[in-house]
Amino acid sequence: MLTLYVVVPCYNEEQVLPETSMRLKEKLNILQLNNTISDSSRILLVDDCSTDNTWNIINSLVDNNTIFQGLKLAKNRGHQYALLAGLLTAKDFCDITISMDADLQDDINAIDSFINKFNEGCDIVYGIRNAREEDSFFKKYTALAFYKLMKILGVEIVYNHADYRLMSKKAVCALEQFTEVNVFLRGMIPLLGYKSGFIYYERLKRFAGESKYPLRKMLAFAFEGISSLSIKPIRFITITGFFIFTSSILELISLFFVYLSGKAVTGWSTITMSIWILGGFQILAIGVIGEYIGKIYLETKHRPKYIIEQYLKK
Repeated sequence: MLTLYVVVPCYNEEQVLPETSMRLKEKLNILQLNNTISDSSRILLVDDCSTDNTWNIINSLVDNNTIFQGLKLAKNRGHQYALLAGLLTAKDFCDITISMDADLQDDINAIDSFINKFNEGCDIVYGIRNAREEDSFFKKYTALAFYKLMKILGVEIVYNHADYRLMSKKAVCALEQFTEVNVFLRGMIPLLGYKSGFIYYERLKRFAGESKYPLRKMLAFAFEGISSLSIKPIRFITITGFFIFTSSILELISLFFVYLSGKAVTGWSTITMSIWILGGFQILAIGVIGEYIGKIYLETKHRPKYIIEQYLKK
């Protein structure tokens, strides 16, 4: 029988965690009774160094029921690193992992379909939301723009998929071989190349608490994904620079003939506009290139992606 570990990253989730843990426990108990998964299956709650009562709740859950395990990071590293820490810890004890958020927006009942897809031969199963009716107009269309931009830039990413997915032990072990410090799992996992399946589900409203991804973090997350998996922004700068250089040569030739004709007119507006446009582009180009150099700098240090402070299990 399969051993399943459900990996749940948590950051300041004290309002929703009691309900999430109860529903997950009930789900796994049903799966065990149906002989779908083994009694050694567990729920691994990963605390990303929360500032509220999250870790105390996890401690209590582990003390009261062997189905729960707790993993605490020594420093807040962000959702992707917390999830990765949980996956790499769970792989030593399970056959499959299912990762999901703690806010109960991911449909827990879809776990059955995930396991069915695995039994059909899929090593990776992506949970895809079938609609965005609960999202605001702004969030819906910025998300759409993000996925399209990622595709244009050559990043292999599954549309409308967050981090609700099943991965076999083989797939997680392969993911461990990706040693880069800059982690964007939604783009890294499709690179594994294993047979994949898709499960469509209805994404619900957050049960309680506030979203951990305000606009600022969403933009940072999007740029992390683009700069970690694509060099096309640098190529765009190169192409644009070549276009501007070519245009300037043509303009220089044009001005030379105007000068010879004696019709040259001094244009302060044109000069000022040109300075601002070229100066702005140069600053932008330096900034983009600097971001890539910064990532290279971090990679060369070979620092650990995360440090585990405590691992609770019974």
